[in-house]
Amino acid sequence: MPFLLEDHPDLDVSAQAAVLETAVLGEVLVWAWERFGGRAAIGTSFQGSGLVILDHAVKLGLKFPVFTLDTGLWFPETYALKDRLERHFGIEIEAVHPEQTVEEQAAVYGPELWRTNPDTCCAMRKVLPLQRKLAALDMWITGVRRHQSDTRAGTRILELYEFDRLRGHHLLKLNPLAGWSREAIWEYLRREGIPYNPLHDRGYRSIGCWPCTKLTGAGEDERAGRWEGFDKTECGIHTFMGANI
Repeated sequence: MPFLLEDHPDLDVSAQAAVLETAVLGEVLVWAWERFGGRAAIGTSFQGSGLVILDHAVKLGLKFPVFTLDTGLWFPETYALKDRLERHFGIEIEAVHPEQTVEEQAAVYGPELWRTNPDTCCAMRKVLPLQRKLAALDMWITGVRRHQSDTRAGTRILELYEFDRLRGHHLLKLNPLAGWSREAIWEYLRREGIPYNPLHDRGYRSIGCWPCTKLTGAGEDERAGRWEGFDKTECGIHTFMGANI
């Protein structure tokens, strides 16, 4: 069953968001688990913040389902990292795939759609698979942080979105690291010895599909290396639901 507001009359999202804003990461995750259990899932692309969330959840014994969007266009280092993380944490990370392979997409839309229409490519390979996954959840736990870009500066710890207006389906989005800095993330990863993508050591600050990820220049925000040559900094998975309510 989808998340319906009428099934949670005691949940004041705005008030709870204010409480979580001053809570530490472990407290935020424990609240989510006690309230929603396996109906809350961690979505990760293996960026640093997602790894911090995973580490906390595992150490606290919170058995959230974990998933990732495998577009078929990852760097080899990203595929290898998924295997390393599953061994490190002792968990299974579900790979959510698009309906079409990269080759099937090319046969219909032409080769290298990411070069001609990256928005459509992102929609097909990331947004639509994510929508199918989220339709069965109450809460999506993400690693979005305010410091990543201007478009994410207003991120709240807890947000409520209208997911399917016709069915009255809403979705809670939990961003437990919204207030963390990049420096705090990397201090934690190194201190705890958590595996991370070696591309970060080569100057990639935000890592997505290999055709659309470039090195980031000095002074640029974390996502400046994505979709070079296009007025685009988001793939759409954090914007397709529109404004939170």
